[in-house]
Amino acid sequence: MSDTPGGTDEPTLIDGHSHIASTRFTPLSFLEGVADNIEVKLRASGFPVSRTRILDQFQRELADHQGDAQIAAMDRAGISRSVLLLPDFSFALPDTELTIDEMFQEHRAILQRHAGRFAVFAGVDPRWGRDGLDLFIRGIEQYGFSGMKLYPPCGYQADDPALAPFYEYCDAHHLPVLLHIGPTSPALSFAPAQAMWVDEPARRYRNIPFILAHGAVNDQVQCIQLCKYRPNVYLDLSGAQHAIDARGRSPVLSTLLESEINHKIIFGTDWPINNHEAINKRLRAFIVDPDQAISDHDARLILSGNLQRLLDGIISPQR
Repeated sequence: MSDTPGGTDEPTLIDGHSHIASTRFTPLSFLEGVADNIEVKLRASGFPVSRTRILDQFQRELADHQGDAQIAAMDRAGISRSVLLLPDFSFALPDTELTIDEMFQEHRAILQRHAGRFAVFAGVDPRWGRDGLDLFIRGIEQYGFSGMKLYPPCGYQADDPALAPFYEYCDAHHLPVLLHIGPTSPALSFAPAQAMWVDEPARRYRNIPFILAHGAVNDQVQCIQLCKYRPNVYLDLSGAQHAIDARGRSPVLSTLLESEINHKIIFGTDWPINNHEAINKRLRAFIVDPDQAISDHDARLILSGNLQRLLDGIISPQR
């Protein structure tokens, strides 16, 4: 049976991990750290490219401020809807063009501009205190956002006591909380972004679906164990595109798909970081490849069903 309006047998595709490609939401210091790693890699390969040139390229690529180019790319890829993640870097890296309040307003406008194509998981650094909590609640209750995005490399762990009021609100409304797992720009700390810091919040707040971003490839063993034994823990596939070789093989992904947690895996691209459409299509092709022995049912869960189930489970706050 088809789950697309066109009546074909193609499964619905929802991207559970994307960002607006815009410098308005990403600090320059974050991009400078990424550029440093690229520069070192290129120089070691005999291609001395200056950091300035790399940053100029970032500026050109991160100019889709209203998401129009992303919608066009989604249409080409057959993606019906995407989750937009808005991490709050502004406490740890204050060189942002906009305040986090202004970023919330911009994402509200993007939701309205592309009605029905995006859901927003918005982040607030818990160290903003009550002001941050009020902003997050406003995002859910007035702006139409659908979940929370946490970025522990900014300097807090998933079990930080400062997150308790955010978790309590999310628990009351069954809101998904997606957390970055693993390394990131060298401008930030990697130590707080370990999967096991999610264990205690997941045990305590059982109505929150916790999604381990990049869990398919970062800290994979711990992520699989959490997904297998915590009923409310999930992981996404963002970054896994690069674990598939040119012949379509991936021992890392094969291990994941053999771990009996296909009901916990969420398709995600990490657009625009992974903006090569051929690579993203390779990830989808791997999931539906008959050689992987994944049932049609499980493939549909991964490509859209698991995330849709979480979104459908949200209890709308009284407005």
